[in-house]
Amino acid sequence: MLIPDEYPMVSLLGSRDELLRVIEGAFRADIHVRGNEITVTGSPDESGTVVRLFEELVEVLRSGGELTPDAVERSIAMLRMTSDRPAEVLSLDILSSRGRTIRPKTVNQKRYVDAIDKHTVVFGIGPAGTGKTYLAMAKAVRALQEKRVNRIILTRPAVEAGERLGFLPGTLYEKIDPYLRPLYDALHDMVDPDSIPKLMAAGTIEVAPLAYMRGRTLNDAFIILDEAQNSSAEQMKMFLTRLGFNSKIVVTGDVTQVDLPAGTVSGLRVVQEILDGIPDIHFARLSSADVVRHKLVSEIVDAYGRYDATQAAQEPKSIQHRGKRRP
Repeated sequence: MLIPDEYPMVSLLGSRDELLRVIEGAFRADIHVRGNEITVTGSPDESGTVVRLFEELVEVLRSGGELTPDAVERSIAMLRMTSDRPAEVLSLDILSSRGRTIRPKTVNQKRYVDAIDKHTVVFGIGPAGTGKTYLAMAKAVRALQEKRVNRIILTRPAVEAGERLGFLPGTLYEKIDPYLRPLYDALHDMVDPDSIPKLMAAGTIEVAPLAYMRGRTLNDAFIILDEAQNSSAEQMKMFLTRLGFNSKIVVTGDVTQVDLPAGTVSGLRVVQEILDGIPDIHFARLSSADVVRHKLVSEIVDAYGRYDATQAAQEPKSIQHRGKRRP
């Protein structure tokens, strides 16, 4: 195949051919490059996939995207596991801010972002590092920039993850602040930090604990509930019924990391059964394959998943054993 002259081969193959080495390591095919001509030799299936990969990578470059080893690896996985085109995923611009563009990196992330566009209420459920909150925040900022909403409301349950809130020093706001800090951090990535205090003072951006949502009706707003696995069933109902006119709700959480007291049912777990099948409500599910942090995070998530599955399988046996009476 011939690569168009307007795309430098270094942008396609990487500095010192680092991207080419990723591709060579993933396929049982011989890949030879001479000038802007690429020759692939191997089985029809492997050779065809390699050619389609290069075509997709050229499309990413054409759309202004940047190729990295991670992007190439994800493109290979998409071609092998789904019918989705990598270029459509990696070229979707969600938000351009402070010199960089935020885009989905996996098929499920793109489906999640598309669902936010199409539905009024979206649940993003998946493990840590899958971009659930970050992508929702980017969609919220863009909606505000395009004047489709008048304000952004970011909220989280203030639930202790092994610590006690009352023992922290300071006022109530200072005690709550650490729970909301991840939302502030994501916001600083997308909005000029100097303008954030003014936007918050004007009520255009609000960051508050979940309990502060009670009794309100939220119109013309993009509302994000983060760490929703730490909301009770009652809190989840309270939050969802705050929805007003011309508003959108995104709920994010990881049902494997619940910090609620023993005996308290996670609102994020039960809501999947309660609201299943209701029009204009969508459940987007992400997995360890969508983790965009260090590769070890994905392996850690999988390892804990296997451990939890083993423990769940053993639990009925131990209950049955304890239920037997000695002769």
